[in-house]
Amino acid sequence: MRMKTREIQIGSVTIGGEHPIAIQSMTNTKTEDVEATVRQIRELTVAGCDIIRVAVPTMEAAKAISEIKKQISIPLVADIHFDYRLAIEAVKNGADKIRINPGNIGDRSRIQAVVDTCKEHAVPIRVGVNSGSLEKHLLEKYGGVTPEALVESALDKVHIIEDMGYENLVISIKSSDVLNGIKAHECIREKTDYPLHVGITESGTVFTGGLKSAVGIGNILYQGIGDTIRVSLTGDPVEEVRAANVILKSLGLKKGGISVVSCPTCGRTQIDLIGLANKVEEMVADIPLDIKVAVMGCVVNGPGEAKEEKMVADFDLDLKVAVMGCVVNGPGEAREADIGIAGGKGEGLLIKKGEIVRKMPESELLDALREELENWK
Repeated sequence: MRMKTREIQIGSVTIGGEHPIAIQSMTNTKTEDVEATVRQIRELTVAGCDIIRVAVPTMEAAKAISEIKKQISIPLVADIHFDYRLAIEAVKNGADKIRINPGNIGDRSRIQAVVDTCKEHAVPIRVGVNSGSLEKHLLEKYGGVTPEALVESALDKVHIIEDMGYENLVISIKSSDVLNGIKAHECIREKTDYPLHVGITESGTVFTGGLKSAVGIGNILYQGIGDTIRVSLTGDPVEEVRAANVILKSLGLKKGGISVVSCPTCGRTQIDLIGLANKVEEMVADIPLDIKVAVMGCVVNGPGEAKEEKMVADFDLDLKVAVMGCVVNGPGEAREADIGIAGGKGEGLLIKKGEIVRKMPESELLDALREELENWK
C-alpha cells in the first residue's frame, strides 16, 4: 500500500496523497544561459519530465529564473547551496520550489530569512540530505554513513523549519549505496508524512547508474514509498527521464506510451532481431498509443509471449501489435495481435489478425508499421 503523505503544490503539479508519482530531472546547462537552459527543459518536457531542477550557483542564475519560467511549461526547482541570498532571490524570481540543506545555508537567522520568503510566496522547500552531507557528530554517533544517520539528519533539519512555523516541505534522503538508500526510506516512512523525493545519488553512467537506480528506486516504490523520483545519471538528462518512465511503467505506476518487449534471440532467429528491436523502440517513441509491442524471434516463445500483449488504456483503440522475427511462423505467432510484422531472408510481411495482407522487402517493414499505427482507426 502506498505511503499516505500530505499534498504539496509545486507550481502546476500536486504531489503527495494519491497523486501520480512525478518524474524530476535536472539541467546540466549553465542556468545563466537562458536559451540553452530553456531548450534543454523543453526537450525534457517532451520526454516526460514533470518537474525540472536547475542549479543556482550565482545571483545571475537566480535572476535568470524569471525569464526561463516565461518559456517553459513545467514547474522549476532552484537548487541552492551555501548562500541563503540565492535562495531568496530564486523565490522572488519565480522558482516553484527550492532545494536546500539547512545545514550548509548558515546560522538560524539566515534559514529564517529563507523560510520567511518561501512562506510569503507559498513556495515549498525540499530538505535534501545525502551520504556526502552528513554532519560529523552523526558520523561519529553511527560509526559512518548509515540509514539511521541519514534519517536523523533530515528530520533534524525538518524540525528546524517546522519550529519557524513552516510545514510546506518535501524530504529527500539519498545515498549512493543502494541498500542504504532502500533502508533509509523504510525507516523514514514511519517517522513522517511529508512527501518524499526518491533517488540514488551519484549512481553513475547511463548503464551502471540506470541499473542501480532501477534496483533502488524500484524497490522503494514497490513498498509504496515515494512521491517524486529522479534517476541521477552521468549523461544526457533525457536518459534520466526515459529510465524513470520505464521504472514507473514496469511497476504499473504509470500508463501511456508504447512499451517494447523483445526476446533475447537464439540460433532460430532468421533476421537481425537485435537491430529490428532497437529500431522499433526508437520508431514508436513518439507515437501516443498506450500499447505493448512484442518483438519475437522464434516459434518457441513467440506464441505465449504474444498472447500477453495488452493494448490501449486511455485511447479509443483496442490494439495489439506484434513484431516477429520469423517469416515462416510470424503469421501464426501474430494471430492474437491486431497488427504485426514478420521478417526473414530479405522478405517482410504485414499481418492483421493473423492474416497476411501485404508482402514487401524487409527494409520497408518499419515504415509500413509506422504508417499503420499513425492511421489506425
